[in-house]
Amino acid sequence: MRILILEDEIPAKKKLVYHLTNFFGDSVVLDSVRSIKEGIESLKNNPEYNLILSDIRLLDGNSFEVFKNTPTLTPIIFCTAYNEHLLEAFQTNGIAYVLKPYQEHELQSALKKFEKLFQPKVVEKSIFNQLQIALDKREENYKKRFAIKKSNGIKLIETSDIGLIQASGDFCKIFDHNGQLHSISRSIGILTKELNPEQFFKINRSQIVGMAYIEKIESYSNNRLALYIKGLKEHVITSSTITKEFRIWLES
Repeated sequence: MRILILEDEIPAKKKLVYHLTNFFGDSVVLDSVRSIKEGIESLKNNPEYNLILSDIRLLDGNSFEVFKNTPTLTPIIFCTAYNEHLLEAFQTNGIAYVLKPYQEHELQSALKKFEKLFQPKVVEKSIFNQLQIALDKREENYKKRFAIKKSNGIKLIETSDIGLIQASGDFCKIFDHNGQLHSISRSIGILTKELNPEQFFKINRSQIVGMAYIEKIESYSNNRLALYIKGLKEHVITSSTITKEFRIWLES
């Protein structure tokens, strides 16, 4: 029994290894990769995998690129954070999925389904196409820029230029990577939903940081981290309850 795991988050990979070993026993051979490039190489070098467990998001893109470049007959179980509406195609095409954060019984249910079917199934390209379209639409829903009212008119601020967002009552202060301050009449809760979670993270109740402009991270007291943002003189601090999740986000 040989299984390939496509998962860029180390804690998630370790969790899969633990559950797969418990389910199939120590004789199972588990290979794991974190990127599209490594996934393609693994499938080219070992085309006879019995099963693939794959996240959608990898370090350098989404896993659909792996299967487009190296077509496989191996059954695939997707372990993903995307909601059920994006995965309806799976339910009618016999491909199992496990929604993160999953419980052990949910993964076991998918593995039992694999054991019942066992015979390799052809993964139709249309399934990947449907998911790719859904994924693209999801990304389009995130803000790419904000229109900021200024005394002399309206200024457009690209989200890719934002280093820090600071809550201030019913509005927020936006600091770009040059340290310039802009005010926007949106609450931090609304902005959290409007920004791409792969690029922005809410580190405490009142601050959101942009990954692209985190220059340095240092340990702080009480299981907190001090973050130094490009263009800002003062560091910002993660809350103790969010530090673990923040560390995982940094590696995703």
